[in-house]
Amino acid sequence: MEPYDRQEAITKSTDLIVPMVRRALGLFLSAKYVLMDSWFGFPAVVRSLMHHIHVICMVKNTPKIFYEFEGQSQTISQIYRKIRKGRGRSKIKGSVTVGIGEGKKAKLVFVRHRNRKEGVKWLALLCTDLSLPDEEVVRIYGKRWDIEVFFKMSKHYLKLDSEIQVRDFDSILAHSTIVMIRYIFLAVEQRSFLMIGQ
Repeated sequence: MEPYDRQEAITKSTDLIVPMVRRALGLFLSAKYVLMDSWFGFPAVVRSLMHHIHVICMVKNTPKIFYEFEGQSQTISQIYRKIRKGRGRSKIKGSVTVGIGEGKKAKLVFVRHRNRKEGVKWLALLCTDLSLPDEEVVRIYGKRWDIEVFFKMSKHYLKLDSEIQVRDFDSILAHSTIVMIRYIFLAVEQRSFLMIGQ
């Protein structure tokens, strides 16, 4: 086990993002984008990652986070009210380039919220690759759903959080590793089944 594993277990998650991405890219993994949900979609985090890889993430609609738009610091809601909206029931409502601090730019893509929980009619995605078409931003971010499926499978069916009751780091790491191996077996089996069906 690497010595940094224990330290990472007690380190703030937002402080781990850049080192983890650098480590993954250092292992010769090929990736164009890192996908994040709104828990990590803060301008400071995005800026730090931009030095290594492009980011596509969901951003929170909150009065506490500001972006530079039309020469002013504005919230996501303020920006949304000013953009030109797509007509009809189009999935993409509109997009705009904004500043995220320190001279860095990103694109906000506003999409229709399918569930409309609590009256929310739209969501905002942020992309640091300004050349990427809006449709591609939405399509690529949609791949994050596979991660949600993985978590649900791991917790509900592979007993990630209920099979054992331990508190020490080594036991938790060992159990998590076993669950991941189980998931890999299932994923390989599923892909083999799909290939045979074709």
